[in-house]
Amino acid sequence: MAQRKGLGKGLDALIPGGKTASVSSSSSSGVQQTPVESIKRNPSQPRLKFNDDELNELAASIKEHGVIQPLIVMSNGDGTFVLIAGERRLQASQRAGLRTVPVITRQANNQELLELALIENVQRADLNAMEEAEAYRHLADDFGLSHEMIAKRVGKSRVAVTNTIRLMNLSDVAKQALVDGIITEGHARALLMLSTQKHRLPHCKRLSICH
Repeated sequence: MAQRKGLGKGLDALIPGGKTASVSSSSSSGVQQTPVESIKRNPSQPRLKFNDDELNELAASIKEHGVIQPLIVMSNGDGTFVLIAGERRLQASQRAGLRTVPVITRQANNQELLELALIENVQRADLNAMEEAEAYRHLADDFGLSHEMIAKRVGKSRVAVTNTIRLMNLSDVAKQALVDGIITEGHARALLMLSTQKHRLPHCKRLSICH
């Protein structure tokens, strides 16, 4: 799949030699082996759901070949680290029984933690629509980023970002239906175009998402 414009720029800047940096070149690339138990989940990680079968497949690959691409972490200064990029690799490494994983340590503030986690997931199409919408809204509300600024960071158009954030206006039932794949983003946006719940109700019933 072709890489979207601008996607991954922040992550590439964190990895010496780009995404193909070899973990075997630790002496020159800054890659270090770090205990798995010392790496904490990124609290700003926008992705909430992970496919269990895919994690098991990745764990099997890691058992055979090891972790090819190092994780990106931030030091807490007390011997523990916050994960910036590589959530799937970390979870799969835990399932594979690894005690240590290759990491590159970088510094990042809370906004950068969210941005980098978001970029990684959007680049790999890992986020569902509601996770993406929540992450965009977090950047807008908590860090004051305009939709245009968010769009530049994730390599999407401003209109695409705005339309995704608007999904937060769906009812809870419709949001869950979108996450579960019962309705598409097209269906969801069509519902949002209807001005009142009264107008939305017949369409909800037709899509079987009304309780």
